[in-house]
Amino acid sequence: MERPPVPAQRAPRVGVKTPRRESARARARRAAEIASRLAAAYPGGATELCALRHDGPYQLLVSTILSAQCTDERVNQVVPAVFSRYPEPEDLAAADPGELEALIRSTGFFRAKAASLIGMAAGVRDRFGGKVPDALADLVTLPGVGRKTANVVRSVGFGEPGLPVDTHVGRLSRRLGLSASDDPVKVEADLGALVAPEEWGAFSLRLILHGRRVCRARRPRCGECFLADLCPSAAPED
Repeated sequence: MERPPVPAQRAPRVGVKTPRRESARARARRAAEIASRLAAAYPGGATELCALRHDGPYQLLVSTILSAQCTDERVNQVVPAVFSRYPEPEDLAAADPGELEALIRSTGFFRAKAASLIGMAAGVRDRFGGKVPDALADLVTLPGVGRKTANVVRSVGFGEPGLPVDTHVGRLSRRLGLSASDDPVKVEADLGALVAPEEWGAFSLRLILHGRRVCRARRPRCGECFLADLCPSAAPED
């Protein structure tokens, strides 16, 4: 009988492990130290850490919707023309879909994003008097606005508690043993219980920065990571 082919070896990847028998108090202490080190490495509040250039909650909301499956750099290149053409929610609500699509085409999924932007702006105009609401329960009723986007607007745009969970935040939370869940809402709850509400937004953005620069999805740079001694998933040194 033929033996099955031996699969090609892959580059080693960091695992995802949860600290064994870690008490809630010990996890809270470890989370506090993680948060402290991240703050030292990536200083500033949520507004300063946010890579999306904006002037107020309306512009931030538009930029965040456009950032789905798109780089922040690309969004920052596109939005000046959008805000020049549609400076207020009522302008965007009345936009011609084809014209808006042409402006945002390079961000990808431009038809769906244009529909979300127009629907969001109409909701802001018709239900909230032309002002972007700051309550999470209100924000998530707007087209194109999920919990992550709403938390970005709350924390960065309004300075209110909000903890956005994107793929970076979810991945690092599991690797660091701060959450075992793949559900962003559960990850948000787990992190929210470990970090002070006033730090939620900045903590999320610091995790994102660390995930992009050091704790990468495919090849995490554990040997260069200042959190390695606190991370149960860190690859052992050779």
